[in-house]
Amino acid sequence: MKSAHMLLLSRVLAAIFGGYALTSGVAVLLAAVLPMSRAEAVLTATLSAFVIYTCAVIWVFSVQDLRRVWMGMLLPAIVCGGLGLLLSRGGA
Repeated sequence: MKSAHMLLLSRVLAAIFGGYALTSGVAVLLAAVLPMSRAEAVLTATLSAFVIYTCAVIWVFSVQDLRRVWMGMLLPAIVCGGLGLLLSRGGA
């Protein structure tokens, strides 16, 4: 019984913190690559974060493998955030 509680806790943490990391990474990338003024790109990326976060939370609870859940949250977050930072510094 305790194991089931820990698995659920891990999914909840993945949804909250992994979803936040993924959403932040995608927002940084979108703000760097959208072909519009800087202010509009940041606003669009920020508003799209609501949809991305909601989809990430739904995805966390629909995938069976817990390892895949964590990797599916953290790896794209790192890649998108890193790419976004590199692109935004190159353009500034």
